[in-house]
Amino acid sequence: MRAPDFWRYDGLAAALLSPLAWSYGALASVRRGLARPQRAACPMVCIGNLVAGGAGKTPVALSLGQRLIERGRSVHFLSRGYGGSAAGPLRVDPAQHDAATVGDEPLLLAARAPTWVARNRTHGAQAAVADGAEIIVMDDGFQNPSLVKDLSLVVIDGDYGFGNGRLLPAGPLREPVAPGLARADGVVIMGEGEGWQDSLAGFSKPILHGALTPTADSASLAGQKVLAFAGIAHPQKFFATLETMGCTLIGAQQFADHHPYSADDVMILVEAATAQGAVAVTTEKDHVRLPIEAKAMVEALAVEIAWRDPSALDRLLDEFRL
Repeated sequence: MRAPDFWRYDGLAAALLSPLAWSYGALASVRRGLARPQRAACPMVCIGNLVAGGAGKTPVALSLGQRLIERGRSVHFLSRGYGGSAAGPLRVDPAQHDAATVGDEPLLLAARAPTWVARNRTHGAQAAVADGAEIIVMDDGFQNPSLVKDLSLVVIDGDYGFGNGRLLPAGPLREPVAPGLARADGVVIMGEGEGWQDSLAGFSKPILHGALTPTADSASLAGQKVLAFAGIAHPQKFFATLETMGCTLIGAQQFADHHPYSADDVMILVEAATAQGAVAVTTEKDHVRLPIEAKAMVEALAVEIAWRDPSALDRLLDEFRL
């Protein structure tokens, strides 16, 4: 599902759902209180957020993992494998596994470094260490209390912030902002906007700034007529990126987050694009969920993080001796 519009603003719907939100928060608090986190045999870096839906965690994990690899470290990624059927621990092989088995984010991570999916994160960390991991970068899992995190970064969408500030399902929050930020070792603000500033007024830990930008491989899309489609939490950002590149959007089709595309879904879109002399374009995360026979008919917009101050990330890694 996409994030409901009322999660952005306080109103009647949020108020009516507040009793359920209270129950959700109470159960989550009990879970954290009863947990006995275990320490992995190597440093554990967690890239998480406080809200449900996309904030840019996977691109941040990829960028940070690449920086660690450049420092000569053997990095393995760890993911729950949301949307996939595999319970794991399972090392992802993009040549054999599809999104229905391991989820979409792990396929993107596995293109960069060894990646494990495991619903039991402790077992996943043990498997990664046994396979030679010197540092584990966990994509999501900030609210998972099973493992000790040596470095935790909370990713915040600069425009969306924390929405209406309410817990699920009355709002987008997985946990209250103040205790969540208290456990973080730093935050990453993605994109522009000021939806985060009031909540971080007293935050004394590092605040990094980054933005998603198209890679050089996607430069050929600039100026083209495109029919864009996406099944992500905030598809409007993807559409806006294409427009910023000078693309002419003849259509912008939204699907539910993690939508499992059928061949018919794709053919309808491709035929509509072809009829108007356009190309069908989607996100990398959506592209890995397309049927194999349909992938060649759709372009994927590849993006990466441009850090406002790359040295700030290096200083943070130095501080935590990574």
